[in-house]
Amino acid sequence: MERSFTADQVRDLKVLVAFVRLYCHAHHCQSPQQEVALPEELRKRFSGTVLLCPECAALVTHGIQKRSRCPLDPKPSCKKCHIHCYSKEYRAEIRKIMAYSGKRMILKGRLDYLWHYLF
Repeated sequence: MERSFTADQVRDLKVLVAFVRLYCHAHHCQSPQQEVALPEELRKRFSGTVLLCPECAALVTHGIQKRSRCPLDPKPSCKKCHIHCYSKEYRAEIRKIMAYSGKRMILKGRLDYLWHYLF
């Protein structure tokens, strides 16, 4: 049975997948891509399948697991959180992805991500 997510979790995970997807396609375009097994609630938010390199797919899977188990309600933004969800191996990578993709999304006119990026 698939886990049910709250509206806030779905929103956060949609942002995570969008950020990782943008970063992966810009930086790992030569790597073989694989379909990411997203929960149904997330899968229907994206047109088509989400294809990522194995490293980025593992990061998304890790992020989904961590966000679904977050004990904080309401969850603060990552940079203001006192709990580090991501393991050390993923923490530096997710920071790099958030910085890159957040700026690109805002520059492309995705003002809805401006709120997420700043707060």
